[in-house]
Amino acid sequence: MSNLRLSARLRFTLCLMLAAYPLVTAVLGALAPFTGQWALPARTALAVPMIVAAMVFVVIPTVNRLAGGWIKAGS
Repeated sequence: MSNLRLSARLRFTLCLMLAAYPLVTAVLGALAPFTGQWALPARTALAVPMIVAAMVFVVIPTVNRLAGGWIKAGS
């Protein structure tokens, strides 16, 4: 396994997945009491803008700040 080298793009992807899962879970959980009876496309239409905004303005800058050195290492 010591020969396994991950590209910077794959490392960035892994970091974002680790951050996106709790974000998506939290947003869907927070919206559930208000949108429980809504159709899935309607719930998604409400959740996606919140998730994308959080990813662009909070998660991605935080991932770059905290893991940027690891992401760029070896590239």
